[in-house]
Amino acid sequence: MKTSLVPALVAATSLAAFSLGFDSKAQASEWGCQVILCLSNPGGPTQFAECRPPIHKLWRHLAKGRSFPACSGVGFQSSRPGYEPYYCNEGFSLAGSFGPEGQSATCVSTSVQPVDVRHCSTGSGNSWDGQGAVVSPRWQRVDGRFQCVAQILTRPNIRAQPRYIDVTIEGAGRQRVWF
Repeated sequence: MKTSLVPALVAATSLAAFSLGFDSKAQASEWGCQVILCLSNPGGPTQFAECRPPIHKLWRHLAKGRSFPACSGVGFQSSRPGYEPYYCNEGFSLAGSFGPEGQSATCVSTSVQPVDVRHCSTGSGNSWDGQGAVVSPRWQRVDGRFQCVAQILTRPNIRAQPRYIDVTIEGAGRQRVWF
């Protein structure tokens, strides 16, 4: 009887170790699935109180350079974390340059805008306006009249959360998540 009890004890111990290992994988997958569910919310990943702990855990996890958590049975892809510290207002696009002082960023209007006529009258090229720098002012016919227009340069806005990942969830679309 003693000999038949030993294999049973070994089998029970092995099964317990296996179930503990399986349980930790299930918990990791559960967290990944919670994250996917929260990210797919059109109102934002932290709109609901239940989503805040898993999403904040995700942000801390990604900030340390770790990979996106897994969720078995759900079709999704995530990008590597990215970093964009600046953004521009609507109607402007972000432009960067490298110079003696390092990298700098500026916002450039996506179309020419009406500016004060003194910018076109001076003929000096680029100048400063109350909105920002005026680039390449020129006279242009607008609605049958000549108007002084130029591209405007402004300082970019600084993001409170500059890191992001792009998550594509099957059936829900693509979303950029800032952290």
